Amino acid sequence: MAGAAMTTTFLAVIGGASLLAVTARRLRPGDRLPSLEGWALADRSLGAGWTWLLLGGTVYTAYTFTAVPGLAYGNGASAFFAVPYTVIVCPLAFVLLSRLWEVARRHGYVTAADFVRGRYGSAPLALMVALTGILATMPYLALQLLGIRAVLTAGGLYPPGVVGDLAMTAVFAGLAVATYRHGLRAPTVIAALKAVAVFVSLTAVCWLVLDRSGGPGAVFDGAAHALGGTDPAHSPLVLTPEQRPAYATLALGSALALLMYPHVLTAGFAADGTRTLRKVSAGLPAWTALLALFGFLGIAALAAGVRAPEGGAEAAVPMLVDRLMPGPLAGLVFGSIVVGALVPAAVMSIAAATSFVRNVYVEYVHPTATPKRQVRVAKAVSLTAKLGAVAFVFGLRDQDAINLQLLGGVWILQVFPAVAVGLYTRWLHPRALLAGWAVGMAAGTYLVVREGFSSTVPLVAGSPEIYAGVAALVLNLAVAVAATPVLARLGVPRGPDSTDLPSRPRAGRRPPTGANNA
Repeated sequence: MAGAAMTTTFLAVIGGASLLAVTARRLRPGDRLPSLEGWALADRSLGAGWTWLLLGGTVYTAYTFTAVPGLAYGNGASAFFAVPYTVIVCPLAFVLLSRLWEVARRHGYVTAADFVRGRYGSAPLALMVALTGILATMPYLALQLLGIRAVLTAGGLYPPGVVGDLAMTAVFAGLAVATYRHGLRAPTVIAALKAVAVFVSLTAVCWLVLDRSGGPGAVFDGAAHALGGTDPAHSPLVLTPEQRPAYATLALGSALALLMYPHVLTAGFAADGTRTLRKVSAGLPAWTALLALFGFLGIAALAAGVRAPEGGAEAAVPMLVDRLMPGPLAGLVFGSIVVGALVPAAVMSIAAATSFVRNVYVEYVHPTATPKRQVRVAKAVSLTAKLGAVAFVFGLRDQDAINLQLLGGVWILQVFPAVAVGLYTRWLHPRALLAGWAVGMAAGTYLVVREGFSSTVPLVAGSPEIYAGVAALVLNLAVAVAATPVLARLGVPRGPDSTDLPSRPRAGRRPPTGANNA
């Protein structure tokens, strides 16, 4: 009986998401000619409420809500690097996203590579940014499906074999159709359901855990004991000095990388102005609190004696939910996580398609493509990206997607100098930036693969571990800074700058206001 109630609630949540996706056309402000900006960015018309839902729903993915508690379940304190990481993102988004939005709106840019093309006048540099974004996004998209499958399998809602695969494909197909028709508006309306369902279900789970365990003290004591901690002065739930460099660099590097992902920039570009983005950035810590509570549930699963399968720590929280909660509430939690995967998956496919159309197709294949044709091609590429993610999940091992996503975080961080630094100064030469990017990509990939696809690595034997992405970024910047004066001395020309931004920071200069600040 409990299983039937759980399944009914789960299907109700998924059905509600599908119905909301159908209503996405209501967000269209009026009949407009087809344009890539309209399909991919909702005509840059989203107010503070919708932007907060979309940006939060895009940044905080379903895999985040399973991987972080899974890491807490398996490793203890180090998992909570995700909390300061998402806290650091908020002021960065406040500053970087609003400034980038101003330039993008003024010049009609739809992607970060559009900005780089205009800022440096360099088609190869823009292509590098676009391809890196697509390369880093695709395994991230596949991980959303892996998150769905892991959660539903742990909850007993994923039938074994072909039946389960077809059921998950059907859920994903509904999203694909809605996104194909309505673009970014489809995940925007689904994000509203995601927020309500996740906040309500997580509150219920945490309350139940605390009520049955005897309070947070008992939870942490039980988890420390489960991890083998017998000395209260050296709890495994507290960082050791050796773990601190990895913890700090993971938090910083992940925050810098997150804002370079195409799907995050796409969600930000859809806002109706800089004031909206600043309000939303100030409100993002509410989602961070949600992430911290999911991490706490990983600790609670340890304390409750949950035995996750070998190599499947991300199933710990779903197993805890299945054990503690009545059927209807468990179904709500599982449905929330599935919906939580649909929102970022849709935005990722849109962002990848937009980058391909604007910075590959139009730039190199069909420069005279009409706006209508650009939308048609973007829709086809978005659908292909989703099909590719499904094929990837069913055709390869789960660990392959996880390994590629780890590399993706290192890779996307290497575009930070061209995009973020370029917002404030054009001093770095575009060819120096290309050289730095190439060195950073090679070094980051080597470090991660050398350590068996671990994101934290020792630079030399016996040294403290740090995030490989940060090490590669430092090398990237060093090469770019060293090569710039050499190229200038050799007289290598730069491309024109069409962004109206200063080439160097100017004291006392106020940036132009956004459209809704006029």
